[in-house]
Amino acid sequence: MVEGQVFRVPLEELAKVKSKEGKILTKPFLNVCKSVLPVLDMLGGAFSFVKSDVGGNILRLESRYESNPCEYKLLYRVVEKEIEDKTHKSSSSCTNALLWLTRGMDYSVKMFSNLEEHKNWSMQEACNDSYNKTLKCWHGWLAIKTFHVAMKLLPEREKFMQVLCGGGEFGPEMKKFCTDFSSVLEENHKFLASIGMDNLKA
Repeated sequence: MVEGQVFRVPLEELAKVKSKEGKILTKPFLNVCKSVLPVLDMLGGAFSFVKSDVGGNILRLESRYESNPCEYKLLYRVVEKEIEDKTHKSSSSCTNALLWLTRGMDYSVKMFSNLEEHKNWSMQEACNDSYNKTLKCWHGWLAIKTFHVAMKLLPEREKFMQVLCGGGEFGPEMKKFCTDFSSVLEENHKFLASIGMDNLKA
């Protein structure tokens, strides 16, 4: 599998993520997140817990969207409706799902960026740095311990790069994806912060 193929679908979905008015659309945003899951699969069992968490949050948001695609066409409308219903602070809310999905994507994007920027780093170094800068501060001791155990199961960098991009290094497709998706994720954080929901811990 060549690198362009791995990030082709995420880039295609990312191109559809905004409305003409510049608003984030629910279905395309979830499709972008879904398109990252096959890359996490390439990390093997080491990141099954990350994939499970991301996948569960996608399903929760997708279920809400499909209950009324017209009303929930815009991503933040899902949260606004929960605020109206006073259910947004529940651990099972879509607001909570959006928060943790955004954080999971933060982690993935930072990991990709680390592998591109630090070509001498091992998978463990790239993943540890990403975790420390995105997820660790929000996790409790059990989640942190689970992460460190998973680090021992990571493939070698060379093996991962061989599977991901034929043994070469990341190219412009991955860089563009990380840059463009990071700006979308930052919008999510700003919105969540505006309603006091961006600093919740697990």
